[in-house]
Amino acid sequence: METEIAIQAVGLGKSYYIGHVDTNASHTLRDDIIRTLRNSGRRLRDLFAGNALIAGDTVEEFRALDDVSFSVAKGEIVGVIGHNGAGKSTLLKILSRITEPTTGRIEISGRVASLLEVGTGFHPELTGRENIYLNGAILGMSRAEIRRKFDEIVEFAGVGQFLDTPVKRYSSGMYVRLAFSVAAHLEPEILIIDEVLAVGDAEFQKKCLGKMGQVARSGRTVIFVSHNIPSVVALCSRCIALERGKVKEIGDTRVVTSNFLASQSRGSGAGMERHDSISSKDAPAQIASCEIDTDSDQRIVPFGNAIRLKVAFEARESIPDLNIVAGVDTIDGTRIATTRSEPGIGNSGAASDVVQTVTGEFLDLRLAPGTYSFSVALRRGNATIDLVKGAAQFQVVPISQESQDDLTSLKAGFIFSKSAWMGEDEQSS
Repeated sequence: METEIAIQAVGLGKSYYIGHVDTNASHTLRDDIIRTLRNSGRRLRDLFAGNALIAGDTVEEFRALDDVSFSVAKGEIVGVIGHNGAGKSTLLKILSRITEPTTGRIEISGRVASLLEVGTGFHPELTGRENIYLNGAILGMSRAEIRRKFDEIVEFAGVGQFLDTPVKRYSSGMYVRLAFSVAAHLEPEILIIDEVLAVGDAEFQKKCLGKMGQVARSGRTVIFVSHNIPSVVALCSRCIALERGKVKEIGDTRVVTSNFLASQSRGSGAGMERHDSISSKDAPAQIASCEIDTDSDQRIVPFGNAIRLKVAFEARESIPDLNIVAGVDTIDGTRIATTRSEPGIGNSGAASDVVQTVTGEFLDLRLAPGTYSFSVALRRGNATIDLVKGAAQFQVVPISQESQDDLTSLKAGFIFSKSAWMGEDEQSS
């Protein structure tokens, strides 16, 4: 059976023209007059040609998207990831038909609902009730269809108390809850969601992820842009990674997100941030490399799985009491777990300049989905010889959408501990 295509993009490109002021230009009266006449002449030509008027002494073409091609099947959930400025928002604006591509073409089969910015499509002077009908009409829904879904929309958004209040008085969280609820409940064939969901709290984000999964299971298509990698992994079967306006990779979500995290670590220098006040070329031992050791050779660790860290170090002399300390840190540097090896780890009595590799394993570190990194230290007894912060970054992801829902609803920390509970009768027996 041939797969039906919901979105087909071929060679998409989007260019903008930006102006620059020549700050090094001389400021004599003669030069100012010549520059003003030249810029005025350029603007006049642009005006008659129907081009945008650009301020500045020089004009540069900026390629926000460059030769982007991909296809999305009906009923598929596809994630879009990338650094800021990679072209994600520009791509979504083209998909939402807010702007036209400069080059290439796009074919979309079905009605599109998009949520790109807080309050997009809402009139600030109208009430929440009036904006539901207005937004629904913009999406092509009949009044009867909106009325049939009205109660579900209000209940999901949780703004019933403020339904007849002008939305200009809503908080950003209320705005986005109502906007998402309208877009998700009015049954578009294609739903496009930008990072705007980050405005909501954890409980609302959980509801949104569940709703998007429900939308996809009903046969509709979802394009989901987010910096929250665990949510992308839990929700999306395929992923598109953009970099500087180009498609860097398209494929299985776990593979694409893992490669993205690896490049992110290399680009930020988080791969081996050495602590210069401790490490030196004269140290008796020095860490050579640290990497996450997983079955799939990726930096993705499913929730509940053991986490293994492979550490290579160079011993320049015999250190019988050498031990390794590894700490797990959050992305902002908060230490949440620590383990250490027994003294004499590896071949501590080896000859000089021999690189040794050892592997440590956290057996039951049930980390909440998110981004973490290891900091690793070599110690001689209680004295630190070498220390590497952010030595290896990894991503903990939920094993399914259901586990993502459970973990999000319970989240009140970073570690979910196993426990056993007994009633009074069981304790006394």
